[in-house]
Amino acid sequence: MSSPSKRILVTGGAGFLGSHLTEHLLREGHKVYVVDNFWTGRRENLLPLFLRYGDRLTFLREDVRTLSFSRPVDEIYNLACPASPPHYQRDPIATTQTCFLGAMHVLELAEKWGAKVLQASTSEVYGDALQHPQSEGYWGNVNPRGPRSCYDEGKRVAESLFFDFHRRRGARIKVARLFNAYGPQMDPLDGRVVSNFILQALRQEPLTLYGDGTQTRSFCYCQDTIRGLVALMDTPDDFTGPVNLGNPGEFTIRELAEKILALTGSRSPLAHRPLPTDDPRVRRPDISLARMALHWTPAIPLDQGLPPTIQYFKALL
Repeated sequence: MSSPSKRILVTGGAGFLGSHLTEHLLREGHKVYVVDNFWTGRRENLLPLFLRYGDRLTFLREDVRTLSFSRPVDEIYNLACPASPPHYQRDPIATTQTCFLGAMHVLELAEKWGAKVLQASTSEVYGDALQHPQSEGYWGNVNPRGPRSCYDEGKRVAESLFFDFHRRRGARIKVARLFNAYGPQMDPLDGRVVSNFILQALRQEPLTLYGDGTQTRSFCYCQDTIRGLVALMDTPDDFTGPVNLGNPGEFTIRELAEKILALTGSRSPLAHRPLPTDDPRVRRPDISLARMALHWTPAIPLDQGLPPTIQYFKALL
């Protein structure tokens, strides 16, 4: 039996994950409002959805820092923030403002309409983790004044604001901590390691490997991430999170490069560069809470998710 149609606001809905989420919600029969200022979102991500779903999708070009959205909604997903270091470091002040003011505005909007509101937080709140794997109870090891802090601390203060609204005003909140999502519709200029490696391999350019490549990451295919976000939103009001959403499969960056070279048939060499400041050495989610509370576990391993991602970038090129 399908769920009743809802009115849902997705901030950052023209971005990589935002457009996948928007498509999922439209496919489920909901009315979706997308707010995006195209800082990192792309019109190309929304155009097929307009053609397919027509008047159930409404787009408003707005910045969450000055959000003036005034329509009643049942749910809000706050995904508005650049998520890759080149993007969020391009204007670090704007990044911090987006994290804090965006959270403030969606919380006030949720309070006005009695809506549930979900904050897309990040594994970056754990910083250069000293606990491995990372569980939701770990407070993190973040440099508060480094070049990554605009994003790391911005997301941390957004979480703080969400929980204060919940404690003081009874806001119906959900907080998800996302781990290295990847897949089709990533921005080719995104600057994240998966898109960088695939594009470099397809162009027969050297793959840029920072440090010795032994630092680890856990990569979660976009559709698994979206399933997790929707499952979290559908939990009862007394479950707020935070909850990790990521694939516990852990790979070194060198292993990722070798997989992409093999899948693309590229002969690109590896080009080593110095490790960026505060780059985390390890990253792997403990998803025990997601398994228990959301009945969620990722279904698509890296070897299965990379081929469609490579095909997407081939088509772009």
